[in-house]
Amino acid sequence: MRIMRSHRPLTRPLPAFLIFLLAALAGCSTGTRVVLLPQEDGTPSSVVVRAREGTGAEAVLSAPFQRATAAQGASGAPRIDQADPARVRADNAALFDMAPPKGKRYTVYFDAGGTVLTAESQKVMEDVLADALARSGGDIVITGHTDTIGTGASNDVLSAQRAQQVRQILIDRQFPAERIEAAGRGERDLAVPTADETEEPNNRRVAIEVR
Repeated sequence: MRIMRSHRPLTRPLPAFLIFLLAALAGCSTGTRVVLLPQEDGTPSSVVVRAREGTGAEAVLSAPFQRATAAQGASGAPRIDQADPARVRADNAALFDMAPPKGKRYTVYFDAGGTVLTAESQKVMEDVLADALARSGGDIVITGHTDTIGTGASNDVLSAQRAQQVRQILIDRQFPAERIEAAGRGERDLAVPTADETEEPNNRRVAIEVR
């Protein structure tokens, strides 16, 4: 049996745990099986399973614990059915035990109009760093946000600057730069919906996902 963790479009290499699963469970004497595991955060995901390279025969798994089975040497599309979650976990307990810890999310906040973290958020950064360094091979995704004061274009720039500020703090504390992604979302995705030109401290934030 091969077990594949569900995935979304990635801009970084697959996690080491996933690579190990694919290598260790690449096939069996009767063929190959792939089971789609759910995302930790519940977001939809899918994976394409091909029976044999060049045949064009494939199946798409798009629901948690869907299973595709391709007989050895078969050229047709893999057969899809639903695996029992408890059975999958029981039969592969050692592999599930090797899974990295679940990701954690943090939010830090900024003083108005700039890239200075609030005093409380500076303390939160210590927790972020400790959690990140405790994960061998882990990575960090940083997303900057603003309130609705200013133009959309200027807030796009400010949110990116805030994200980069947090990224640099982590790099300065010896977290590998290549394992950090940072981007700004401007005044989109407000934590607290407001009218335009409204100052809202809870919207002046950076979301940090450590995984």
